[in-house]
Amino acid sequence: MNFEFFTAKRIIDSKAYKSSVSAPIIKIGIAAIAIGIIVMMIAIATGIGLQQKIRNKVVAFNGDITIMNYDSNNSQESGNPISTNQSFYPNFKTVEGIKHIQAVATKFGVIRTETDFEAIILKGVGADYNWKYFKEFLVSGELPDYTQEMNEQVLISQYLANRLNFNVGDKFTTLFRRDDPNREPRMLTYNIVGIYNSGFKDFDETYVIGDIKHLQRINKWDANQIGHFEVLIDDYSKLNDIELQINKNIPSMLEAVTVEKRFGSIFEWIKIFEKNIYGIIGIMILVAGINMITALLVLILERTQMIGILKALGSDNWSIRKIFLYNASYLITLGLLWGNIIGLSILFAQKYLKLFPLDPSVYYVTEAPVYISAGYIVALNFGTFILCLFMLLVPSYIITKISPVKAIRFE
Repeated sequence: MNFEFFTAKRIIDSKAYKSSVSAPIIKIGIAAIAIGIIVMMIAIATGIGLQQKIRNKVVAFNGDITIMNYDSNNSQESGNPISTNQSFYPNFKTVEGIKHIQAVATKFGVIRTETDFEAIILKGVGADYNWKYFKEFLVSGELPDYTQEMNEQVLISQYLANRLNFNVGDKFTTLFRRDDPNREPRMLTYNIVGIYNSGFKDFDETYVIGDIKHLQRINKWDANQIGHFEVLIDDYSKLNDIELQINKNIPSMLEAVTVEKRFGSIFEWIKIFEKNIYGIIGIMILVAGINMITALLVLILERTQMIGILKALGSDNWSIRKIFLYNASYLITLGLLWGNIIGLSILFAQKYLKLFPLDPSVYYVTEAPVYISAGYIVALNFGTFILCLFMLLVPSYIITKISPVKAIRFE
């Protein structure tokens, strides 16, 4: 054990230290560190959690990347069909990072009841559809089965079910326009087998999931013709790179577009969360650092005589500064410890108990989602510790200006 660490430990363990004039200020400094780390953890956990949750909901309805005709003009309704006889379907082997590819089609329709009507988009899917996200969204009934012959099973949102007074097992009629404007709309009857709730109103108020075979028949397409392909990837951070590789490996009449480009306004909005996180982290570290600077200055003032005696005995300035920096490190560590205990308790309580609800019409989620990862927690603690300690190097310099003779006489 070196001299500086030993001396700092004796100061911390002494009863006089705990009942000294500086004790309240030290407690405030510890509290500032604890509150700072709590706020920063909550900001990061909820910010990243919201980003991931909203992103996953958009991906659930559109895939990470869409492969469509160049002339589709980003329309929500499928235009000219695409053949499924492609080298990249059903397995995209030439591009790494692709988890799944599925064939879908969409068409505008109108649900008509005896008392009401509602405009919808029927999303036609087939046996290759990945139901991962809708398994999480399902609130009643079951998922439809499109692995066999064409059927009338559909999955409808809770939003539409509430507006039209539908329940699982009910049947309804949907009208679809034909390509020939002189012909009457095509009328189909569907059976509700499941009700989902994604919490994303923009999609819930519009999308009904049905059998793609119905849309192929309405559009007079062949069995191997679909509206577009949805691509799901393994690593979202590689989204743009995979899009570039896909465009190099598909026919020239097709185009791959990321979900971020198709829904730019949504993704620009959630990117604001990152700026908020950085701002909160900066402010909290600054506040915690200033409080620790105040506590250190009070400690130095309170131990002026000790500093004078140590200098008289031959200790150099850096050695004495290290004593107080060790002392400050202990206080920072104590603040981080309490901050982590309280912060993680709040995050886990929100994760499993859903204590804080949100307005889905504003945030697209029903409760504040949290993302908990050891990586950012360790980085946040380490970064806070280093930055606060670095900020304390400047006020500790005041020790070099203390005269041993004057310090020993100091009352």
